[in-house]
Amino acid sequence: MKNIYIIVMILIAIALFWNQNTVKPNLWIKIIGIVLFFFGMMKLSAKTPSKNQDNEE
Repeated sequence: MKNIYIIVMILIAIALFWNQNTVKPNLWIKIIGIVLFFFGMMKLSAKTPSKNQDNEE
């Protein structure tokens, strides 16, 4: 599942850069892309253990 999120995140980043290089960038594509990018980053970082997790146990 993690690999799918990474691939989707790369595709979103490419789409956002492609949209930025057009003559007239579409604002809605930017907004939707950024929201999806942050949602994907949230899903990827949810599996990362806390730095202080060993201290709590």
